[in-house]
Amino acid sequence: MDGTGSAIATMPPMSSGSQRIGILTGGGDCPGLNAVIRAVTKHFLRCGVEIIGIEDGFLGLIEGRYRPLHYDDVSSILAVGGTILGSSNKANPRHFATATDEQGQPIWADVTEQCLGHVEKARLDGLVVIGGDGTLACAMPFVEAGIPCIGIPKTIDNDVVGTDVSFGYSTAVQVVSDAIDRLRTTADSHHRTLVVEVMGRNAGWIALQGGLSGGADVILIPERPFTVSKVIDKIERRRLRGRRSTIVVVSEGARPRGGGQMVRAVDPTSPDPIKYGGIAAWIADEIGMHSTVEARNVVLGHLQRGGTPVAFDRVLATRFGNHAAKLWESGVRNRMVAIQGDKMVDVALDESAGKQRLVPAKHELIDAARAVWTDFGD
Repeated sequence: MDGTGSAIATMPPMSSGSQRIGILTGGGDCPGLNAVIRAVTKHFLRCGVEIIGIEDGFLGLIEGRYRPLHYDDVSSILAVGGTILGSSNKANPRHFATATDEQGQPIWADVTEQCLGHVEKARLDGLVVIGGDGTLACAMPFVEAGIPCIGIPKTIDNDVVGTDVSFGYSTAVQVVSDAIDRLRTTADSHHRTLVVEVMGRNAGWIALQGGLSGGADVILIPERPFTVSKVIDKIERRRLRGRRSTIVVVSEGARPRGGGQMVRAVDPTSPDPIKYGGIAAWIADEIGMHSTVEARNVVLGHLQRGGTPVAFDRVLATRFGNHAAKLWESGVRNRMVAIQGDKMVDVALDESAGKQRLVPAKHELIDAARAVWTDFGD
């Protein structure tokens, strides 16, 4: 039984040296991907199992691009950001843009069978799929076609259902915290309000924990619609107490009460077509128009996804990779590895696919933030 009480489908344990396993990294990059690739590859190589690296996520399966991974390929990559295999967030096999029409619009096709042909050509017995909810959803057609998969949750957004935390998240939070430390000094120098936009899509985890660790005065998250007038009230109250600056951290998917989320772009070729952005600039403009405060906005963007993973993410990624390989060895299939508390567990792959883990209304971090006088604009 798994942590949810549901039965785990198993197969007979594998015999050493008899299998070839494909591994891919899908969706956006994040710190810790190489640490997972390293852990999975080294574990399987120790058991005599061949590991085949699929390039650029599911795009590599669509186009038939893959290569064997050897010890030297994954040695010394623990602390390296990004992914040695490459990634793609525009390669959903069930909804893939194969060409464009005369108007420049994408022509869609289901290329699952093409992918399955490449799986057969590569003689893969299964897949280790590393990604977020979109990538895990892309794995389901392969499960349905009889290709067993093991999922590993990856996202800086920390929004994968079934696991308490995903690798990459802690590094992104550290980037936000460091940025706030730097922005505070310049905001103090000029008596300004700085509005810092962070990633997260529909989940406010990065804004919440990053803002809390950086001592933000206001944190705005998608799960709690805000009112600009209340943000301005907070700024004015701080000024009356002699505070020289105010730091507002806003998640890219946050929205004002009664309004919608700010959409920067729509990419129909991506499993996550809606691209949020612009909320920090809008808030800074609103503050400037409705108060005497000088406000500026800063968008951290892809800084949160790049660079060296922090120690926690290196260890978590290694634990995830090791647990994924152990599940496969023991005959467990079509599961996603997860951490609940400090215990490594596994959940059904379809429990996480296409779903998002949001910040609960009464989460302890919200209480902790309010206790140190942080506002949520609500």
